[in-house]
Amino acid sequence: MRRPALLLLTGGLGLAVVFGLLQLTRRQAEVQPQVPSPVVRAPEAVAALGRLAPAGDVRRLAAPISGFGGTPRVAELLVSEGESLRKGQVLARFDNRPQIQADLAGVQARLRTRAAEIKLQVREVQRYAKAAEVGAASLVLLDEKRDELLRLQGEQQQAEAEQRKLMADLANSELRSPLDGLALRIHTREGERPGSDGVIEVGASQAMGALLEVYESDINRVRVGQPVALTSENGGFKGTLSGSVTAISPQVRQRQVLSTDPTGDADARIVEVRVKLDPQSAQRVRSLAGMKVIARFSAQ
Repeated sequence: MRRPALLLLTGGLGLAVVFGLLQLTRRQAEVQPQVPSPVVRAPEAVAALGRLAPAGDVRRLAAPISGFGGTPRVAELLVSEGESLRKGQVLARFDNRPQIQADLAGVQARLRTRAAEIKLQVREVQRYAKAAEVGAASLVLLDEKRDELLRLQGEQQQAEAEQRKLMADLANSELRSPLDGLALRIHTREGERPGSDGVIEVGASQAMGALLEVYESDINRVRVGQPVALTSENGGFKGTLSGSVTAISPQVRQRQVLSTDPTGDADARIVEVRVKLDPQSAQRVRSLAGMKVIARFSAQ
């Protein structure tokens, strides 16, 4: 008689356990696991080193070639780096200028003499022509006077051509600025003979900009029109300059602007990026071409 009761009790207990397990499973199924959302990082801004440079025209001015195929030495250097220039301003004079001036003076003196001789010879020809008309002079003598006049006129033309050449050489014995701008860099000093770099570089500084060197690994995050903030690496100017990217070079080059960090890699490969400064920023650094800057491109 006790066995059925025990079975009933045991069966009831088993049902309770099963029912509890089912409830627990259902609650676990209802509770969805919370998967954390992926963290989206903001794109890092690109930084680069560079230098201030005129955004306009830059000219490298060479010395003239002398008549012997060489170049004269610089006798006088009349400007210094960073100086503002105006179009037509004399920047330097060469040591061949005194010789050209002497040769020109000699040619001009010869021209004055020939002009006087031609004037007299014209009168002589007219006089002999009248005499030949009345038989007082032979036609042969008249032809000789005319030939002499032609010779003097030919020498005058040659002297005039020589004078034009010397005038051109005299103008080239002075180096003048071809534009309003700034003396960027002087390659040849007084007493030196200019080499392949010329005498001086001048730039149109009315629109100042910057030439930046972006690592080739970062160039894919730089675009034309992208805003750029510039600061001086060594405190050459205070605050921040504003500008925007105007051009990206299609060529990868070796780094030229080195950091003050001694661990900087001088062999790094970079892409040149040109930036034009806003008018207010350009005015602040108008006379600071060549100054090293740190650029930070706005994150895209």
